[in-house]
Amino acid sequence: MTSLNISLPEPLKAYVESKVATGDYGTPSEYVRELIRRDKQTRIELLEIELLDALRSGNIELREEELRGSSIVKVLRQRLAVKGDQKI
Repeated sequence: MTSLNISLPEPLKAYVESKVATGDYGTPSEYVRELIRRDKQTRIELLEIELLDALRSGNIELREEELRGSSIVKVLRQRLAVKGDQKI
């Protein structure tokens, strides 16, 4: 395992230390790892929702030129944004 040093303002440091002191986590590193895992899982779940929304939109054909310099996720997000603007 590698290490990563971070700087926190005193109030955040105290908060992390309080989480460890209550026994919720064994170390500050354990707490930070858990937060990162949760964030990653949340982002995956949101991406799945966005992709399902795009699929349900009925228009998921992608042209090669749309993907040049972009990603499928970005293109689908843009389409969803445009679709949302049209509903308003």
